[in-house]
Amino acid sequence: MTSKDATIDRRTLMTRVLACGLTAPFMPGSIKAETKDGTHGSELIQNPLLWAVAWSSTAAEFAALCHQAFNFAKFRVDQAVQQHDGSKRPLAVIADIDNTIVHAASYWGYLINEGIDFFNDDIWDEWIPKNLITLVPGAEEFLRHCEKQSVEVFYVTNRDQGPNTYNYALKQLQYLEIPFADREHLTVFQDSSDKTPAREAISATHELTLLLGDNLNDFKRDYYIDDIDERFALVERDKEDLGSRFIILPNATDGHWVRAIFGESEPAATAENRQILLEAATRQAWDGK
Repeated sequence: MTSKDATIDRRTLMTRVLACGLTAPFMPGSIKAETKDGTHGSELIQNPLLWAVAWSSTAAEFAALCHQAFNFAKFRVDQAVQQHDGSKRPLAVIADIDNTIVHAASYWGYLINEGIDFFNDDIWDEWIPKNLITLVPGAEEFLRHCEKQSVEVFYVTNRDQGPNTYNYALKQLQYLEIPFADREHLTVFQDSSDKTPAREAISATHELTLLLGDNLNDFKRDYYIDDIDERFALVERDKEDLGSRFIILPNATDGHWVRAIFGESEPAATAENRQILLEAATRQAWDGK
């Protein structure tokens, strides 16, 4: 077989795998992680989450992007400190938690092993209090740098695990032993993903230097829309603020970009939604001519 033939075969194989993974039904709990001989079943290796989760779990490029984001965040903090008049309000940074400070690789890996190909809220709620988490690369160094520079970090997240939601979030931060892991610096929205009230409240008492998140909705509520092209247009409008007022961390598994595709941020694992995902993935596909 020539190298050209091998390339064609690999492309054909991956096309078939992707197509099956997006259209074949995945029933939670119905697919075992391994067969008796220790190999993964064919259904499991067709899960469309594989590429995204493998990348964020193994790619040095993922870590590099995170370090790059936090390195630039440190630079912006240092600039703000140099320009700050001590008589003014204290400096502050707002940071999202999930996929910005907290890396949720164990959650996504569990979904894949269970044959689940969409975000599962029930499993997420069960996973949260277990603290099976790590820090996003570069996060700790940045947070300690802020502490050293006397720049307060406020953590703002939206979660809902019932009456214990706030305590679960606080215990996660404390488990990670990071600065500002206290009630004064943590805001949790249970009923909304709109973080505008927290931004406004913190800005009233502090000079807000920087926002960090994995989701453009962490920056402005404008991005909470279900139109892909409109979100791109908003990025063009706000491009001068990216890296200046807002620094984004990479997240290929979830976020409000999902809402732009499906009309909701946590779509159900249905055949119809798998077809929608396929169409989104191929919206700019070459026609082969």
